[in-house]
Amino acid sequence: MNSPILTRILWVRGLRAFGDGYVSLLLPVYLIELGMNPFQVGTITTATLIGSGIVTLLAGFQAYRFTYKTLLLAATALMAATGFSFAAITEFWPLLLVAFVGTLNPSSGDVSLFLPLEHAVLSRFVSDRQRTAVFVRYSMVGALVAAAGALAAGLPDFAAASIQIDARDALQAMFVLYGIIGLLCAAIYATLPEETGSTETGAVNKTRPAPLKKSGKIVYTLAALFSLDAFGGGFVVQAMLALWLFQKFQLSISMAIFFWTGIFSALSYLAAIRIANRFGLINTMVFTHLPANVLLILIPFMPTLGWAIALLLIRSGLSQMDVPARSSYVMAIVPAAERAAAASMTSVPRSLASAAGPFLAGYLLSISSFGWSLVIAGGLKIIYDLLLLRMFRTVKPPEEGHLNG
Repeated sequence: MNSPILTRILWVRGLRAFGDGYVSLLLPVYLIELGMNPFQVGTITTATLIGSGIVTLLAGFQAYRFTYKTLLLAATALMAATGFSFAAITEFWPLLLVAFVGTLNPSSGDVSLFLPLEHAVLSRFVSDRQRTAVFVRYSMVGALVAAAGALAAGLPDFAAASIQIDARDALQAMFVLYGIIGLLCAAIYATLPEETGSTETGAVNKTRPAPLKKSGKIVYTLAALFSLDAFGGGFVVQAMLALWLFQKFQLSISMAIFFWTGIFSALSYLAAIRIANRFGLINTMVFTHLPANVLLILIPFMPTLGWAIALLLIRSGLSQMDVPARSSYVMAIVPAAERAAAASMTSVPRSLASAAGPFLAGYLLSISSFGWSLVIAGGLKIIYDLLLLRMFRTVKPPEEGHLNG
């Protein structure tokens, strides 16, 4: 649990989460500042998800040809290039291209190329009993620092007011910072051993990752289910949720709402460990997710901003408990050599299947401020929860042999 490799991964996770925390909120504001409409904002957001999904899929299935260190360094280089390009380019079509090939994350969660690589590395040096706790720590670091990043989204407004800097220049500076964060991540990953991954005794593991073979059927089934969940989630990625709050209630992104939703999500991870140990990973994923999705459906019907924020906060305390449980579950039920491919195949839906959501949400916002995207997202996610429970409640990871049912 205190491995130097784990420490470095957590440092990078935190740095990336900070960048994602403010970029997910500033992206729609920056694009509108450039003169784009909600439909164009949704289109660029969709492009980021499609591009991330394709790159992540390729990385997962080609990981066996390279060391994890090589792929992680390539990902950090792409992150730096994305930030600097967004700061320098202001036209729709070039930005659409950069969004497609880059690493921008319009969601409050991690949908990037880094995810399957880091998950595979983490799973290679912990025992079955430790695995969920490690993923909880990984997710918690991401949520807490992303919350701080959400607060940092108010820096452009502060700079514009206090030192009279142009609003567009202030926003572009935040994308330059995103590129610098990518370089810092590269500096950390450059210190990893060439063959990254450890055994429980601390020795370097020379076994290279492999493509899906033994676990193909179960991974593809999970990927299909996660696709349904991600498709629903695409309607409420943080960038589009921020745009809905602004359009419906004139809530400025400088407000601390996304900081507190991040804090609530992070604290919920601590409960996820106890719930998973007591009731199992699948039950944790389903029975914390269901009430969160009911709340999501109810939010557009709230008469005031206060009620909408209250439900958002309660939902944030429930909706993310499934994240470390899902990651741990996938890593537990596949052979060790196939974990990179499995993580990629099951995380790609976070990008590809969710890609249509922002596009459709942007269209819905252009014709109504009601919040139809939240209702659609909640309904699709409830269907996913019920299907997951029915199909996988009897497929248990090794550490759950003592659980009944």
